[in-house]
Amino acid sequence: MTTQGFSVSHAGDARFERGLRSFFEYRDLGIRQATEGRVVAHVIRAADGEAFSGQPHLHETSFQLVYVLKGWIEFEYEGQGVVRLEAGSCVHQPPGIRHREIGHSADVEMLEVVMPGDFKTVEVQELNS
Repeated sequence: MTTQGFSVSHAGDARFERGLRSFFEYRDLGIRQATEGRVVAHVIRAADGEAFSGQPHLHETSFQLVYVLKGWIEFEYEGQGVVRLEAGSCVHQPPGIRHREIGHSADVEMLEVVMPGDFKTVEVQELNS
């Protein structure tokens, strides 16, 4: 039996920090460390008082899933147009899909799971919708 890679994260211990996007805060769920960097999982929420600016970008990933826990968010996806996600909505963002955030509710919270854990984000000029 092994306990290597076991991880648990409790809401009472939650610590949100600024991250990739200044208008969001990120709570690391400890999955990156547990999987030796193969996967990252975090809860993302709107940051109070931060101006929103959804710039077109893509992520260099092999897998990315977003599940909305609370509120709503809208994305524009290359080849798909505008997609509104509400609490209970889930989206798989294929590797390299160009997208941008259009807007979100002040109370939005999302679970995001990404492989690899050290994925890169690349800003792009346009979406080619």
